[in-house]
Amino acid sequence: MSGFPAGRVPAPYAAPARRALRVTLVAAAGFYFFRYGLDRPVAATYALFAAVALGGLARIPGTGRQRAVVVLRLIPVGWLLVAVGTYLSVRTWSAVAGMLVVGFALAFSAIGGPRPAGAAPGLQLLYILPSFPPYDPGQLDDRLLGTTTGMALLVLAEALIFPEPTPPPYRARAAHAAAVAARCSALLAAPPYALSPDDIRAAREAGHRLRSLTVPEADRPAGPGVRDRALSHTGLAIRTLLSRLPRLSGMSGPAVVRDGGDRPSRAPAGDDRPSSVPDGDDRPSPVPGGGDRPAAGPGVPPDAAVTAVLDAVARLATAGAGCLREGSSPLAAYQELAAVRAVLSARSAVPAGEAGAPAPDVLRRHAAALEVADAALAMGAAADLAVHGRRATVVGPPERFWYATARAPQLWWHRVRGHAGRRSVFFQNAVRIALALTAARLVAGVDTLPHGFWATLATLTLTRTTMDETWSTIRSALAGTLAGALLTGGTLALAGTHTEVYAVVLPLWMLFAFTVGPVKGVGWAQGLFTVLVALVFAQLAPPTWRLAEVRLLDVLVGSAIGAVFGLLAWPRGAHDELRYAAAELLRRAAEIVVATSASVALEGRAAVPAGMPGHRSLQRAVILAESAYGQFQSEATPFGGRGRVPVPPAVDWQAALMAGHHTLWGSERLLEPPCTGLGPAAAAVSGLGDQVAGRMLLVSAALDPGGDTPAAPLPRLARSLAGADAEPPGAPRLYYATVSWLDSLMADLSRIARGGGEAGADGDGSGGGEGEPAGPGP
Repeated sequence: MSGFPAGRVPAPYAAPARRALRVTLVAAAGFYFFRYGLDRPVAATYALFAAVALGGLARIPGTGRQRAVVVLRLIPVGWLLVAVGTYLSVRTWSAVAGMLVVGFALAFSAIGGPRPAGAAPGLQLLYILPSFPPYDPGQLDDRLLGTTTGMALLVLAEALIFPEPTPPPYRARAAHAAAVAARCSALLAAPPYALSPDDIRAAREAGHRLRSLTVPEADRPAGPGVRDRALSHTGLAIRTLLSRLPRLSGMSGPAVVRDGGDRPSRAPAGDDRPSSVPDGDDRPSPVPGGGDRPAAGPGVPPDAAVTAVLDAVARLATAGAGCLREGSSPLAAYQELAAVRAVLSARSAVPAGEAGAPAPDVLRRHAAALEVADAALAMGAAADLAVHGRRATVVGPPERFWYATARAPQLWWHRVRGHAGRRSVFFQNAVRIALALTAARLVAGVDTLPHGFWATLATLTLTRTTMDETWSTIRSALAGTLAGALLTGGTLALAGTHTEVYAVVLPLWMLFAFTVGPVKGVGWAQGLFTVLVALVFAQLAPPTWRLAEVRLLDVLVGSAIGAVFGLLAWPRGAHDELRYAAAELLRRAAEIVVATSASVALEGRAAVPAGMPGHRSLQRAVILAESAYGQFQSEATPFGGRGRVPVPPAVDWQAALMAGHHTLWGSERLLEPPCTGLGPAAAAVSGLGDQVAGRMLLVSAALDPGGDTPAAPLPRLARSLAGADAEPPGAPRLYYATVSWLDSLMADLSRIARGGGEAGADGDGSGGGEGEPAGPGP
């Protein structure tokens, strides 16, 4: 079975109908087997709600087989939640305390990636259900039996009913992109030393397919483990490589090389500045002064050292693709590229005025080739680590691959610590829903609210991340519940105690509710679910029309609690947080720009070594901004766009994120030893760094003005950095690499206020998935 026949089900209902059929079959089978076959109503209830929780309420991403694997792994978690909920429900205070702790923990588990985030609402329901009457730990066996049966049947249904085609996994996407990079490198190392438009387009498309927004949620490497972090790092490094290789294309115009004296010889020229595009950006950086320099003629091939680097890059990219596909080690190719890179680096380090000192155009080209080599080396080390874990044979730089030797608890703690603060939207969401559920459980226990489970369930399903969304949802839900209650009252009055009527109608209504509800919206969903729960409980106890009244009361209480906490706990959701996070990111980036620009001018030492606290602070700011951006994309504008500080209407948030990526990636590369200094060009670089940092602070103040700072519109900045195209006499390669980095940051800042360009960032909210340029962070 691969789906419903074409034309039978309208397109918007096709996927919900498949999902509804799976849930209906599982829930009905478990409920009827225990209720009528074994006369065990408790087990019947838990079998039905286990299927509804993880098949209907939860939104686990992926294909049916992928969801089946997730649910199978969650069975022990379900046992724990049911057992803890059962024992803590004996006293109201213990049930309330448990709701606070468990509710927060389950909601905060979203930091583990899309799958834990999708499963969290269903797991919340598995804990809420045993937290209400009857308070009888003696029923634990039946509760666990029903939960296990419902989840096990759901595993089978997800895996076998309406199987879906499996999209290519992220490793396959990365392997394909690495193969494209290998082809581009090989073309650049042989005549005509250029890429065709088709080759450049293929590189751009391969990099784009690794962006998290184009990857199904279930396949995104967003977890905190070693392999997920390494696979994310692999994708970022490959995208960096693919974005930089086109920069070397067409560098066959004439250039000047100092060959031991004043006699010039010819070498390729053109727009051969090194690209400082960080991990995650698929576009080339702009050229200082604006525009691309045209090639000056056919020229001669690149020098042998550059060609050797490109050949080695091609071999390592091929080996990386093989590692990702077949598990072979890229160690030999990695060592070869590291050796030829060292040769090119030594040649570029010859001081100006000495025999063999390269000319400025050659230094630019050497810097570009070295950046390509560094991206390829990062890709090779990350790919080996992604496939072989701690048994990897390639050992990358420890400051970038800090997670390679860390154990799982340490990595989880690192992820938790990175989001354990009020500036994390994951933390905000967890606090909001935990407090709301706790209040609902307290009200149900203190006021002996009949069927208080429904009130808590209403709080869980109706609380949103912004007050505007919560209020809109509540209005629709109350209207739907009222309609459902009226229909329920009429049904119960007509059918009375004829249980067989409810038994026949239940599966049909369940199929209808889970098909129509997700498409029509929360009002329809609440109304249909009101009738559904009445059909269930009418088979467990003698029904009366008052059941509809109780349901309406419970939803009203639950929605009121959700509205209160939606108003009190960060009512604007990610809208305020994104503005603050982007401003904080730019402030941290400005500090690092100033420190790095000063450090590269100091001979023999670096004032701010890579990996020091300033870099870690910026990396955390990038992570928080990306998670806020991911939630921001799913939220409507709160309060009609009103707030303490209006959000600028034309902000390109992705450009702000990429400014953070550029800063981290470029700074860490420039501060790698040896630090040779810049000689007479040191003052020029310091001035350019101060200029970029000042622009960052200007944009930061516009995004999030302080209490005594007047609000101002975002400044519209020039795309290129004034003075970036200068060639000071005697400037080393480090000068050109630093200026290229600063110029690319200026281009990002100009895009923030324009709001019209694709900055290339991946705002996916995976809590630590993509967007970690120097190696995965929290």
